[in-house]
Amino acid sequence: SLFDWAKYKTAKGAIKMHTLLDYDGNLPAYVNITNGKTADNKGAYDIPLLKRSVIVADRFYNDFSLLNVWDTSEVFFVVRHKENIQYTRVKENELPDNRHQHILIDEIIALTGTKSKEKYPKRLRRIAIYDPVNKQQIELITNQMSWTANTISELYKARWEVEIFFREIKQLLHIKSFIGTSENAVMIQIWTALITILVLKALKAMAKYKWYLSNLVAFIRLNLFVKVDLQKWLDHPFQDHPPP
Repeated sequence: SLFDWAKYKTAKGAIKMHTLLDYDGNLPAYVNITNGKTADNKGAYDIPLLKRSVIVADRFYNDFSLLNVWDTSEVFFVVRHKENIQYTRVKENELPDNRHQHILIDEIIALTGTKSKEKYPKRLRRIAIYDPVNKQQIELITNQMSWTANTISELYKARWEVEIFFREIKQLLHIKSFIGTSENAVMIQIWTALITILVLKALKAMAKYKWYLSNLVAFIRLNLFVKVDLQKWLDHPFQDHPPP
């Protein structure tokens, strides 16, 4: 493998970018880059979290030791649980009439698996929702007992912004292929891409014109060596602007 430092498989190297995406602005608040062998949940233990933060994550983070760390730190979580979870129902919450119709179950559970209940001995809330787009049932667990099932559902729906962020990084900034093969070269390219996406979103927020990020990237590439007032160009990209 050209990337012999990025341990993954015998003939293939890989890295993982463990990312905490801030809901406000959909930008990374924390990034930890590891080799591809590091499990997603293992890379999450070092993420610094503020009390009463809300973490929304996919089933790869359904690690009850990790969830217990978050709960003990007064951090709320909404995580898609694995299909083989063992539990017993403690209480079934009544579904209100004004709920979203895709909410199927809202209940309080206790884990019954020998290892899982040792790792997380407290009660959990389990909510099952129906995804009409992919025609599947999604089952969530959370330590937040007071929010409505609608709110929990909308929180998990917002997790899609993570997929959008990584798509932007890979497609708009061409991070799918690397200029160099050394660890230093790859890290420089990734961190440069992260800084670039931060600058691009700042420019997008500054502009009066309603840019799509893909269009902004394309227009900047076309005008990279044009001397123009940046703010005026961002606000009115299709007007002629005299050089400053």
